[in-house]
Amino acid sequence: MALSGLVRLFVGAPVHPVGDDGRMALSDHLRELRARILRVAVVMLVALVVALFFFEPLFDFVYGPYLQAQEALPKGSSIATTQGAGGGLMLYLKLCGFAALIGTSPYWLYQIWAFILPGLHAQERKWSYVFLGAAAPLFLAGIALAYLTLPKGLEVLIGLNPDGITNLVEFTEYLQFFTRTMLVFGIAFEIPVFVVLLNLAGVLPGKTLGEYRPWIIVGIFVFAAVATPSTDPFTMTFMAVPMVLLFFISEAIARFNDRRRARNRRYAGLSPDEASPL
Repeated sequence: MALSGLVRLFVGAPVHPVGDDGRMALSDHLRELRARILRVAVVMLVALVVALFFFEPLFDFVYGPYLQAQEALPKGSSIATTQGAGGGLMLYLKLCGFAALIGTSPYWLYQIWAFILPGLHAQERKWSYVFLGAAAPLFLAGIALAYLTLPKGLEVLIGLNPDGITNLVEFTEYLQFFTRTMLVFGIAFEIPVFVVLLNLAGVLPGKTLGEYRPWIIVGIFVFAAVATPSTDPFTMTFMAVPMVLLFFISEAIARFNDRRRARNRRYAGLSPDEASPL
């Protein structure tokens, strides 16, 4: 492959040209999809190799919440690997693979967005920029809150262990529990973004959100109770309360947008037989 082709491959520019009508053939779409998947695979492989050199700080980061919960409990609890001689190797690969997935998320999310972007209209592209600008900080805020509340959730779960019995935690299962908690909190914080986008698309008026507000709040607490892997009331509350606050903010934005839209379309509600003041 020529040098220019390699540059286009990794900087994100379309590998295949667009026709005069602004469209690409189906085969060109498939080739571009293959090129973008190749970019993501190469970048993630490089990130995995880099993460292997930072295994110790990554391990301390993941292991930290468990240590905090363990120190707060008088009951015995310990963590171990139970996958035989290859347990240590699998621990390295899974932990560093998770770090590579999270660390390269801006790049592979951009590749998904760049593949979809040419098919969007100008107005849709504008709202997609707004979505990206709001979604990333909220997702990171959800992950940060999950990390801060995880020790309390682990403390409650480990504290249910009967006296005289040592709680033996398999590290791979703990890592899965850790990643699920982070992802659930991060995704939950994206719900207000989707609410605002539905309002901007004219599907969900702010008035409707106000009418169903009590049921939505109950639904948020039910969702938090089901979605949190720890299933303890503390973690559920730590997730549900910020989600309720974000819902109030999204409802306020939706109502403001409805009023703005009504001012710009003052005569949109007239019937076909009714004369406007003009």
